[in-house]
Amino acid sequence: MDAQGRGRAEHIDPADQWVLNPVTGEYELRPPPSAPQSAVPGPRGAAPGGSGRATAPGGSRGRGARASAPAPSTAPDRDVPGPRRRRTAPEEPPPGRRGRRRPAKKSKGKKVLLWSGGTMAFVVLAAGTAGYLYLEHLNDNIQSVADDGASTGGFQKDKAINILLIGTDKRTGAGNEGYGDTGSAGHADTTILLHVAKDRSNATALSIPRDLIVDVPDCPTTQEDGTQKVIPGSPGVRFNTSLGQDGRTPSCTMRTVTELTGVTPDNFMVADFNAVKTLTSAVGGVEVCLAKDIDDPDSHLKLPAGKHTIEGEQALAFVRTRHSVGFGGDLSRIEIQQQFLSALMRKLKSNDTLTSPSKMVKLAEAATEALTVDSKLDSIGKLKDLGLELGKLNTKNLTFATVPVRDNPAETVKATVVLQEGPAQQVFDMIRDDVSFTEVKKKESEKEKKEKAAVAARLEGAKSDPSEIRVRILNGGAAAGSAQQELNHLQTEAGVTKSENAGNADTELAKTTLEYAPDQADQARALAEILGLSGAAMKPGESVANAQGLPTMTLTLGRDFKEPGAKLDATAVKAPEEVRKSTADKVACAK
Repeated sequence: MDAQGRGRAEHIDPADQWVLNPVTGEYELRPPPSAPQSAVPGPRGAAPGGSGRATAPGGSRGRGARASAPAPSTAPDRDVPGPRRRRTAPEEPPPGRRGRRRPAKKSKGKKVLLWSGGTMAFVVLAAGTAGYLYLEHLNDNIQSVADDGASTGGFQKDKAINILLIGTDKRTGAGNEGYGDTGSAGHADTTILLHVAKDRSNATALSIPRDLIVDVPDCPTTQEDGTQKVIPGSPGVRFNTSLGQDGRTPSCTMRTVTELTGVTPDNFMVADFNAVKTLTSAVGGVEVCLAKDIDDPDSHLKLPAGKHTIEGEQALAFVRTRHSVGFGGDLSRIEIQQQFLSALMRKLKSNDTLTSPSKMVKLAEAATEALTVDSKLDSIGKLKDLGLELGKLNTKNLTFATVPVRDNPAETVKATVVLQEGPAQQVFDMIRDDVSFTEVKKKESEKEKKEKAAVAARLEGAKSDPSEIRVRILNGGAAAGSAQQELNHLQTEAGVTKSENAGNADTELAKTTLEYAPDQADQARALAEILGLSGAAMKPGESVANAQGLPTMTLTLGRDFKEPGAKLDATAVKAPEEVRKSTADKVACAK
């Protein structure tokens, strides 16, 4: 009898029979002494009533696929794969050989905390933690759809990660038909671009308002029969129509985000209303705070001011409410969703969740059932790898932010919003350039301290007269015409007369750089002072010949270049004041 069968027979929660072995660091099945157990788990049978899921071509996968193990004739059907083989005393080694014990594995329990976010989709990242309990079963839960070439091809462990998290307003599922718009095709109701830094020291969860006016591009889309169809784009429409409208799939939302932000997501995850209900119930509820009484007939949320632990239908009502908080619009709802996600993340990161096998099993089950992912992220193994990367993050360095927007000036009755161009572009640049929205304090090694000192030393020493500086200027990502504008400024305002415009650079750069030969260090320090360059922007290298055939430094203007004469300090980038932001470690009350 497997864990599930034994639990039903003896009124024991099967998940509570999985116990953490302090020696191996893994969960093992510890049945009651009276319960007999087969030495080898039998193959998994169909769930009662049938699962409705087809077996992958080629037969079963994973640990449960043991063709040589005969199934006991009395074995009941199973909901999940059989338990791990019970550990017994080791056999005596053959004469003349020394027995060697396999070294105990280090515990993954402390390392694989998988936190989450995104009203519907963010929390599904938690699935990986409990995945090793029954991978085959969880794999069967996961649904995937094609990314249609809209992604980078999938996240990589040695690079920054960008995951597009989409919560749809599709009303499928028990109890959801009462939330209005029952015929919705499933639009992008809640969308978060989750950026995780390359060094995993910080992350930004950027909410994109559903009523933001954007241009939806043409979208090549895989049809149910495997053929591709290009769905025509739509200029000047609500962002939420990038999904569901005219047969658009999540890959079209991904293309729209790339068009809007300049950031190409690595993967996407999608979930509907049921995700919030099942996941909050799986962890035993999430504590939220209200600064005032709320009675919202549209979302069905009715709670007095104060702290409350919510789950299921009540949790869904909380993240959907908007008329009773803030200004009563979608931007107010985004704020309450971010507060909820912060609370959920703290709950997932708590020992109360991590040390409970029962909760972890329920969480893995609920998360994979709620999840639709792109075809590059379609197994529990891939989700686990992603979760391990995300688990390295400290909650205090996860920033929730919203794209800076303003009311649409073309409307008399305000219903949609448009970008605040300057602040919004700065936010997009920070994400694209992997700049943290929070101050991250890092412990530096001796090697890092020496490297930092060496970089700072590039600014120290003698400086040439501006008239002796020879430099050519390339445009490597700044606005069109920037190289000529900066040339004019240097020649007329700064006295750098031996300068020339060399056109566009071969590659685009995030930050402005100055490359120079060792014998040009005096010139480089002088130009760095004029431009406000940091030591990090100064790149010792080689000189090139200018139009007169003389050795010349190369100044390449990056995307951080704003206008001639503006100081360029690559280390001093901060989020604009217009950005509403909060961090996941702080408790906030909905107002």
